[in-house]
Amino acid sequence: MDIDELLSGSFQAAVAAVQAETVLPPHLPYPPAGRTLVVGAGKASAAMAATVESHWPDDALLDGLVITRYGYAQPTRRIQVIEAGHPLPDSTGTAAAESILRLVQSARPEDQVLALISGGASSLLTLPAEGLALDDVAAVSRALLLSGAPIADINCVRKHLSRTLGGQLAEACKAPVHCLMLSDVTGDDPAVIGSGPFTPDPTTFADALVVLAHWQITPPPAIRHHLERGAAGAIPDTPKPGSSCFDRVESCIIANGRTALLGAADYFERQGIKAVILGDTVTGESREVAGAFAALAREIRQHGSPWPAPVALLSGGETTVTVRGSGRGGRNTEFALAMAVMLDGMEGVHVLAADTDGIDGTEANVGAFIGPDTLAQGKAAGMDASAYLHDNDSYGYFAVLGALLMTGPTMTNVNDYRVVLVL
Repeated sequence: MDIDELLSGSFQAAVAAVQAETVLPPHLPYPPAGRTLVVGAGKASAAMAATVESHWPDDALLDGLVITRYGYAQPTRRIQVIEAGHPLPDSTGTAAAESILRLVQSARPEDQVLALISGGASSLLTLPAEGLALDDVAAVSRALLLSGAPIADINCVRKHLSRTLGGQLAEACKAPVHCLMLSDVTGDDPAVIGSGPFTPDPTTFADALVVLAHWQITPPPAIRHHLERGAAGAIPDTPKPGSSCFDRVESCIIANGRTALLGAADYFERQGIKAVILGDTVTGESREVAGAFAALAREIRQHGSPWPAPVALLSGGETTVTVRGSGRGGRNTEFALAMAVMLDGMEGVHVLAADTDGIDGTEANVGAFIGPDTLAQGKAAGMDASAYLHDNDSYGYFAVLGALLMTGPTMTNVNDYRVVLVL
């Protein structure tokens, strides 16, 4: 097995550990006297819905609708699956989100709502607030995604431009709700996972305005007017902690980034390589995080500290990229290119950085590999790695080298997966 196969095998083990069929069945509720209405959104929602169907009694009433990203549908018999736009919402998604709102509103006290929420739900479940145009909401989302803002900030704004996010589906529901979440956010805050459609929202309209100002984003006039009216109390805010609507809601995080890292650690241990989990809450600019990891790899190579080689350093979380160039590439691919530049050909260090959802940013790749020869190969092809990094064109660099990892949709999402293998 070559090094890249070893690294990609660890990624597959991480992804396998957080598949719906593996983690969801133990958390399924019992059928109620009435109907079970399944609603949900996210990149894993179709796989979650298929898993519910396969474990649900044939004679128990089951119906519903989930929204997933284009290419992430799974075959289902009783629960409708609709594919829609991500990371920016589209009209297909908003129509489906409106159907979910109506479905939740139709639930009676003898029914139950089974909510399946995973990363990507914020975009897929977008239903613009009254008076707001989808194009304006999408424009603000795009600006936030390019700004380098953390997901909690992005979702704070999304919640206050929507009729479904930030606990508003719970507010619309009169039946008991069982909300099962696959976490893709650092810290596993239910209010941030998929913008918490069934979770109390501690943020406010005023907070959303602060976020836009902090990241120097000028929203369309209708968006600003809406947020300012909300901050002035002219529009009811999202339901807050302590609201009685959440008395009917039971929430559970069924898997997260650490679940995936444990799966990868077990894989490396079976290969005879020590695995160290550095945590699943790593945040910050991709290239700055890469600098810290490069320094750690150098310490291990040169001094055998804090662990002797061979060792696989595993981490997750969600880094960010402040886009200033005109190139292509997601946060994990940028992390890998920054690592290559900072390691400068150091022997014995190999890296894979990838996104567990199968897509790094908006590109077709899941991530990228680097090794000691990455810069030399680039030079031989007439490329300057530092220049590509400056232009945020990590995708272009690794595409030339054939060092992109392509897996297609993984049907799950617990955010970043990084392995730094020091031999």
